[in-house]
Amino acid sequence: MRVLRNFSLKDYNSFGIEVKADKYISIKDLEDLRTILRKSYASELFILGGGSNMLLTRDIRKTVLHIALKGKRIISETDKEVIVEAEAGENWHQFVLWTLSQDFGGLENLSLIPGNVGTAPIQNIGAYGVELKDSFVSCKATNVQTLEEKVFDLEECHFDYRNSIFKNRLKGQYIITSVRFRLTKIDHNLQTKYGAISAELEKEGVKSPTIQDISNAVISIRNSKLPNPKEIGNSGSFFKNPVITKAHFSILESKFPEIPSYTISEDEIKVPAGWLIDKAGFKGYRNGDAGVHKNQALVLVNYGEASGEEILSLSKKIQDAIKDQFDIDLEAEVNII
Repeated sequence: MRVLRNFSLKDYNSFGIEVKADKYISIKDLEDLRTILRKSYASELFILGGGSNMLLTRDIRKTVLHIALKGKRIISETDKEVIVEAEAGENWHQFVLWTLSQDFGGLENLSLIPGNVGTAPIQNIGAYGVELKDSFVSCKATNVQTLEEKVFDLEECHFDYRNSIFKNRLKGQYIITSVRFRLTKIDHNLQTKYGAISAELEKEGVKSPTIQDISNAVISIRNSKLPNPKEIGNSGSFFKNPVITKAHFSILESKFPEIPSYTISEDEIKVPAGWLIDKAGFKGYRNGDAGVHKNQALVLVNYGEASGEEILSLSKKIQDAIKDQFDIDLEAEVNII
């Protein structure tokens, strides 16, 4: 277990922001994790997973623990379903591909989402009509103060839209070390109606899609709309899709008849944040190396040497414009550090 000092995190955050950590340690087994936690106060530590859902605006004057625990396995199975477990440091997309290679269904719509398995429950990641909570069974997590290992089941995680107990009430108190999912072996519940999946399948001539076909469609759609973080720094969707009342939506619809929407409940409508940002004129906008992607207005990008502060400033400019034009408060999906 090596301690690296004044360590650059440029390659460890998907925005490619150049900030440094006072100390950096890669955690590859649970005993290393416990050893560090015994020696350190929680306030002295910064937990880093895949680095895909955060915007770093400053140097980290703490010890960065990079959770790099690896491994995936089948825990149990029946004729119809299987329980699989992945360690926190596994790359999310590679894990999804592993499940698909064995014809396990449930995660195909979540293909190509950046990040690692351990941070996925914190955000309750989701895409194309599916959320992590839909197949989630439980996760193991270590208390940073007591070192107690606790298993959180689905109910205990309090999952919500891009939210969980780990993002609010228990923020910073636990480190997720592994996650279990319940996946199907037969009679897969295919989700093809959300977004452009049906159109992509039709374009490819697929009439009876498999879970692999859906994954391929999702990958194709994401590649066409979203920049590769290895080529252009970004963290995927920067803002949450706002949920507003039906009365508020009716007012907007009278002004903008083309506004897209998704019904959430009897009195709640979800509006695509990307459409709002595009309508406000920010799609393709650029100020120095901080910008909004030309193909997807929901994605803020670092074209090279933008600082975290410059990306944050751009995000606030967008929020102000959306509030002024639509009376909607856009909330950041990424964690601002």
